[in-house]
Amino acid sequence: MQTLRFGFSPCPNDTFAFHALVHGLVEAPFRVEPIMLDIEELNRRALAGAFELTKVSYGALPRLEARYQLLRSGSALGRGCGPLVVARTGLTLAEAAAGRIAIPGPETTAYLLLSLAAPALGETVEIRYDRILAAVETGEVDAGLIIHESRFTYRDHGLELVADLGDWWESETGLPIPLGAILARRDLDAETIAAAEAAIRASVEYAYAHPEAAREYIRANSQELSDEVCDAHIGLYVNEFTIDLGDEGLAAVAGLTGRATRPA
Repeated sequence: MQTLRFGFSPCPNDTFAFHALVHGLVEAPFRVEPIMLDIEELNRRALAGAFELTKVSYGALPRLEARYQLLRSGSALGRGCGPLVVARTGLTLAEAAAGRIAIPGPETTAYLLLSLAAPALGETVEIRYDRILAAVETGEVDAGLIIHESRFTYRDHGLELVADLGDWWESETGLPIPLGAILARRDLDAETIAAAEAAIRASVEYAYAHPEAAREYIRANSQELSDEVCDAHIGLYVNEFTIDLGDEGLAAVAGLTGRATRPA
C-alpha cells in the first residue's frame, strides 16, 4: 500500500481533524506518514514540494498552485477566527504596524492580512508563532501578529488587543477568512487525489462523531495547553468549512488569493 507524507501542524484543530486518518480509523487506499511542523515551515517545505499532502497558509497558495491542488476538505476557514495584533499598551493598528512588529512568517495568511490592512509596515521580525507573545511581553518587539491558540492566552501575558484582522477582513468583504488550506501534490494520480480528499473529509466527520477519540493525541502534541484552550481552539477553527469548503468557502479563497500581491 502506498504511503503519503502528510504535513500538518501540531495545533489542536489539526490533530483533532486528522487523528482518524493518521490512525487508520477511516478507509483510504494509502497510509499516511504524519509530519508535524510549524505552519511557516510547512509553507517553506511546500514551496519545495516536500510532501504529497500538506497544510499551508492560504496566503502562500498563489505561489503553490502550479505544484499543488487545493482539496475541498480539511481547511481552517471561518468567521471570528482571524489573526490578532497585540501590544503591551494601547496602540492603533497603524502605530503597531509602523513599529517593530513580530510576525509568524512572511508566507502566512496573517502576514498577508496585515500587509493589506496596514500597508505602511515598519520593521517586521519573523518569530515562530508560539514565541511571539513572550517577545512582545519582554519588549523585544513593540507589537505582535498572533495566530492559533495565542488568541486565547495573550491576556495572560499582560497584553492588549490592537486589532482583529479577521474582523477587518469580514467588514471589508463580507466573507469568512481563509486561514489554512490542505493541498495534494499534482504529481499524484487523479484517483489518489480524490481518495485523499474523501479520506480527509471522513477523518473530520469521524472527529465530530467521536469527539473524545483524539483527546490523547491532541494532548500529546499541544505543548501543554489546557483541555479548555484546546477545546476552544478546535471549536473556533474546525467547522463546516473543514468538512467541505462549499461555494462560500471557495469564494472566500478566491477573494483572498486575488489580493495576495505582496509589496516588493
